[in-house]
Amino acid sequence: MRAVPIVHRVDFVELAAYEGGQTEGHKGIRLLKDLDRDVAGQDILLVEDVVDTGLTLNYLCKLLTLRKPASLRVATLLDRPYRRLVADLPVDYVGFTVPDEFFVGYGFDIDERWRNLPDLRLAKV
Repeated sequence: MRAVPIVHRVDFVELAAYEGGQTEGHKGIRLLKDLDRDVAGQDILLVEDVVDTGLTLNYLCKLLTLRKPASLRVATLLDRPYRRLVADLPVDYVGFTVPDEFFVGYGFDIDERWRNLPDLRLAKV
């Protein structure tokens, strides 16, 4: 966020759809923390760590679209497009397209471990 040259605000949402690295199947997606501000008429850049099946991101995009933002774009650091279950998922900016493997470090973890590593590494699970 330090490098974004325009005036902007940061907010966070928290969704639950995964537990311990496994999908919950038909249990769905739960909104644990909603945005603190109204986004109507605002330009939204949704930043995601990993886009995989697209189910969670699709849910969030639909939720935010109902709130009538001026625009909604999606950026992700890691993308796995070959695992998509949502055909028309709008991912506008992709850092890296990666294989179907787990990564740790730089904030990514497996069971709350390895998040503190200073770089992104392929996990050996």
